[in-house]
Amino acid sequence: MATKEKPSFTFLWSGLDKSGNHSKGKIEAQNAAEAKALLRRQGVAPRKVTKQSNFSLFSARSKPIKPVDIAFFTRQVATMLKAGVPLIQGLEIVATGVEKDALKKLILDIRDSVNSGQDLSSSMAAHPRLFDDLYCSLVAAGEQSGSLETMLDRIATYKEKLESLKAKIKKALTYPTAVLAVGLIVSVILLLKVVPQFEAIFSNFGADLPAFTLLILSMSAFVQDYWWMMGLGIILFIYGFITFKRRSVKFANQIDIWILKIPVLGEILRKAIIARFARTLSTTFAAGVPLVEALESAAGASGNVIYRDAILQIRNAVSTGQTLQNSMSMTGVFPNMVVQMISIGEEAGSLDTMLDKVASFYEEEVDNAVDNMSALMEPFIMVVLGTIVGGLVVAMYLPIFKLGAVV
Repeated sequence: MATKEKPSFTFLWSGLDKSGNHSKGKIEAQNAAEAKALLRRQGVAPRKVTKQSNFSLFSARSKPIKPVDIAFFTRQVATMLKAGVPLIQGLEIVATGVEKDALKKLILDIRDSVNSGQDLSSSMAAHPRLFDDLYCSLVAAGEQSGSLETMLDRIATYKEKLESLKAKIKKALTYPTAVLAVGLIVSVILLLKVVPQFEAIFSNFGADLPAFTLLILSMSAFVQDYWWMMGLGIILFIYGFITFKRRSVKFANQIDIWILKIPVLGEILRKAIIARFARTLSTTFAAGVPLVEALESAAGASGNVIYRDAILQIRNAVSTGQTLQNSMSMTGVFPNMVVQMISIGEEAGSLDTMLDKVASFYEEEVDNAVDNMSALMEPFIMVVLGTIVGGLVVAMYLPIFKLGAVV
């Protein structure tokens, strides 16, 4: 009876060739161990071997995977492992309970990779757009220390807190933007459809129109003639802004500097960045990552050039033997309260716990600031909308009031 042939997979590898030069490529094998053995036979000293993913972020009939989905997946796997369920079986159970097709395919792909001999961190590293270096490094640390379930639980908490923070920032930006956009659309509709009707009536008045009415009529005529150019200009501006921001590091950095100077919103963003910094540093340091490496991860997660450069400056200072407290105080971008709490944590030997408290405090500060800003923005937005729409209405009725006064 013929034996069933095991499936082979494509592995991406990097290492040193026979000449000692860095090289990389692909190789077919049944698992990572076999791939490394085949490479050694070819005279290659493999340094990194990862299974090539056949998974796509998008599928024809499924929605793309979002960071909140990754947080959910991490929490579910951590729960399974804590319950004593083996990793492969736990991944299958989690995949069964997932409704989003793309996420289910991702989990099953990771399961197949683990089942073929890869460790979990390497299987996740095959999907770099979904699992970043920090995530994979923490998982690898959990695997090496034999506390994978605890590490996944920490990562899940970290991801959930970050996504909650992002949602609060989006809330602060979305509400006023959406209301002002509606006001702009209503104004354009009035200028295109309503004002021309009044213009036809005013043409039979045989009298001079008020200056305000003439201004609105001129605006209406301009919008009617060039509405397509205005729409195209807005689209090109947005596209050009996004493209230039992606391609020009200097421009992107300048945007980071400007955005922190915006009244109210800038302060909310500062608090959010500090919360993200403290949360990232707390999670990585508690996982056993050396402080210098943890600071490098926190710099990448800051999301703003001012704080990224400041954290890298802190990392360089810490690497020369300075305390974290002194290094932070020299940057001048962290509040004195944060520096003092870090100092207490260093002296007490509980830096990760103190960082967690700092993160929780500033996350709550962001939540309160967003709620306060929304409450303050509502009357301001109503005044703006009332001024725009009410101004158009008044401009159209001024000639009628003038005519009534004459009669």
